[in-house]
Amino acid sequence: MNEFLMIMKSEWLITAIIFLLLLIKLGKGMKNGSLLLLVQVLLLLNFITGFFFNKEGSLFDGMYHTSSVIIFQKNILSLGVYLISLLFADWLKKSEHLPEFFILLLSALLGMFFMISSGNLLMFFLSLELATIPVAAMANFDLGKKISSEAAMKMILSSAFSSGILLFGISLVYGATGTISFVTLPTQLNGSTLQILAFVFLFAAFAFKLSIVPFHLWTADVYEGAPMATTAFLSVISKGSIAFIFMSALYKVFGSMNEIWYNMVMILSIATMIIGNLFALRQQNIKRFLAFSSIAQVGFILVGISSSSTEGVSSVVYFVLIYVFSNLAAFAVAASISSQTGKEKVDDYKGLYKTNPFLSWVLALALFSLAGIPPTAGFFGKLFLLTAGASKANYMFITVAALNMIVSLYYYLRVIRAVFMDKNEQPIEKINTDPATKLGLVICGAGIVLTGLLSWIYDYIQSLN
Repeated sequence: MNEFLMIMKSEWLITAIIFLLLLIKLGKGMKNGSLLLLVQVLLLLNFITGFFFNKEGSLFDGMYHTSSVIIFQKNILSLGVYLISLLFADWLKKSEHLPEFFILLLSALLGMFFMISSGNLLMFFLSLELATIPVAAMANFDLGKKISSEAAMKMILSSAFSSGILLFGISLVYGATGTISFVTLPTQLNGSTLQILAFVFLFAAFAFKLSIVPFHLWTADVYEGAPMATTAFLSVISKGSIAFIFMSALYKVFGSMNEIWYNMVMILSIATMIIGNLFALRQQNIKRFLAFSSIAQVGFILVGISSSSTEGVSSVVYFVLIYVFSNLAAFAVAASISSQTGKEKVDDYKGLYKTNPFLSWVLALALFSLAGIPPTAGFFGKLFLLTAGASKANYMFITVAALNMIVSLYYYLRVIRAVFMDKNEQPIEKINTDPATKLGLVICGAGIVLTGLLSWIYDYIQSLN
């Protein structure tokens, strides 16, 4: 029993917090400020305990397994959720359904934990649905806004279509190999036409969840319509968890089909970077801008995944950690401004530095990191991704990725120029930032700088493989 509890420690802790929130909701309830503070403390404790009393192993005949890398991946997601509770405190305190929001959020996180630890395709599918359905409800959390309902509807319909593709792919895999276990599947793969077709369906389902072109069409509309906290969760936590399991599936399960999926990953990586960058260039709404920015970032993650090596695993995990700090900081600044002024256009940010220097510097730091400008951590993250991708000696692929980094500089610097250099007769007034949000922004800012400068962080991730 002790081994059972220790191996699934992360999931038990999240489940305990969910049940506590349910009891609070069913009881007399709490004021939003007190409840949010309690949740923040619990999420911080959950993140800290993620580094202690860990045990590797497998359960349920291999359906669930964990390792040092998986534990660290879960800790990254736990950190992201804790930061969301801080960064979007202003909006959360005003919410009429705060307990429900965190119950949904933590249920999705629980699904992601099980998904990363899944040992067969059935476990993976059930975990993916647990991670997806609550997020669709979270997208509709601005109950008074029609655009929020539209975002939820688009996500539900798109997710249902994706789930159908995934299930069909799983059925073909089982029909072609007679197994759905991640341990025995590699021994049954022989590269037959049916197996390749099954893999294509599975790949398509992953591509939808990661917003890989051409499966990205839902992303911008959902990001724009959903509340900022939900959008940040989708962009960072959801994408990170899918990237982890996608990489694990390609390496450990479909490693023998490397020649097939390498070409798919390479082509879609190039398309994702180019399309994401081109559409980000013309966006005026800050949420749509960050949506296409995140699509382009997924293209860079695919560069690291394409290496099919331990360096690829380390670079992707390291980049997702940096991405948590960078993207959440950018969304938090946009959320603070939108919450108090209702302004979400890039042109509205002109002259922001004059009235809100703190928010301006955090936003600049986040965008510099997303662009990959030294000495921010984003530079080192993309450098390691490109280095891992270069291990295949496909230098044309790496050159295209590097050129896309240059293109991304333009639209990131366009926002920074508006904030610091452009004049505005009616700049955004002084934003009264919640203390919890300030703390979260400071943590993100420190993370953006220190994660890149402290080399032992990357070395530690490498030592886990």
